[in-house]
Amino acid sequence: MAEFLLTVNRARHQIEVAPETPLLWVLRDTIGLTGTKYGCGLGLCGACTVHLDGLAVRSCQTTVSSVGAKEVTTIEGLARDGVPHPVQRAWIQEQVPQCGYCQSGQIMQAVSLLRQTPRPTVDEINRAMAGNICRCATYQRIRRAVRRAANEPT
Repeated sequence: MAEFLLTVNRARHQIEVAPETPLLWVLRDTIGLTGTKYGCGLGLCGACTVHLDGLAVRSCQTTVSSVGAKEVTTIEGLARDGVPHPVQRAWIQEQVPQCGYCQSGQIMQAVSLLRQTPRPTVDEINRAMAGNICRCATYQRIRRAVRRAANEPT
């Protein structure tokens, strides 16, 4: 066991866990933020996507010891002052979710894409989102939502 000081969604958390503990389990079981989902445990499905300093990472494959001083943002941390992030608003407007299980990871991946590429092409959206699996196959709605969010001011 070791102590870590994490900044998650702009709040500091002092935790004690094994250094090799996946960030996913720290977020869900230690801190209590359950919006980040467990999918495959191999970093292949994208359900566990969070941000480290604004970049999308798979939290099931990111150890707590590798986080260091980086800021962790989860789906719970996207809204500001109760106002949903433009990607969250676009998700609602395009009625993206069906079962909803993959949606937090999809949204986190889309936000990271738009930070890096504010006006992505369809091909750029497809490439960036390819690692996030939606078993309900709402990919057309996901693309529309990303395009809509790209045209909305933040």
